[in-house]
Amino acid sequence: MSADVSGWREHFVAIRSNKFFEMAVVTIIILSAMMIGATTYDIAPHWMNVLKGFDIAVTVFFLIELVIRMIAEQRLRDFFKKGWNIFDFLIVTASLIPIDESDLVLLARLLRIFRMLRLVSMVPEMRILMDALVKAIPRIGYVVLLMFIIFYIYGAIGSFLFEKINPVLWGDISISMLTLFRVATFEDWTDVMYETMEVFPFSWAFYLSFIFLTAFVFLNMMIGVVLDVMQEEHENHNREEGHGTAGDIAAIKVQTESMEQRMVRMEALLEQAVSRKGG
Repeated sequence: MSADVSGWREHFVAIRSNKFFEMAVVTIIILSAMMIGATTYDIAPHWMNVLKGFDIAVTVFFLIELVIRMIAEQRLRDFFKKGWNIFDFLIVTASLIPIDESDLVLLARLLRIFRMLRLVSMVPEMRILMDALVKAIPRIGYVVLLMFIIFYIYGAIGSFLFEKINPVLWGDISISMLTLFRVATFEDWTDVMYETMEVFPFSWAFYLSFIFLTAFVFLNMMIGVVLDVMQEEHENHNREEGHGTAGDIAAIKVQTESMEQRMVRMEALLEQAVSRKGG
């Protein structure tokens, strides 16, 4: 009986690993996203019924695909050990909410939009990007905190100096920080600068130093953090898959540990043999 179950599981593993099956899933995800976009237009009732039928077919397909992946696991709980599997399970389960004229129609439509995010879980490169983004958030948080401090300091200075020139832009510290955000995004920031330069000719130093810190220093710091985490994620992925330099190093490490264990066992056997001869 266990042999039959193992044989069936191997069939499901083969289906899950099949490239054509993966491409079919990706294609259905893209078509599903296009269908959701089509429903936002005013189309004939006939075509709306066709889209509803297609939505049901897509939901059934995703359910079957999820069941195949769950059966392909050695144990069911192994499926839920991966965060992306849990995400897919929640998205597919939420898709089972029927779209009709009930109170849940808006919720059902919103949940179906997130089915497009399944592309991230299906494409390894996109998973690496998303994992890197999530892991970079704590590090980026410190950069954002430092940026807030700079915004706060410059906002207070701008409010003290330029409030009488233009209270709409520099009336208080919160409005000043919004104005500085406009300056940092280069949205007509020269108009703001020239206005204050009519009263304070050297106020250009205020703006240029702020732009240098925010647009150049802190932005490059964020990019550096993301790139560093992305490199770590690529190395972890290559190590797990056995690809590239990281994969070779991981394989060498495993072989070295195996050889060390064998050497320890051989030394133990030699010590036992010597002790027996000595006895």
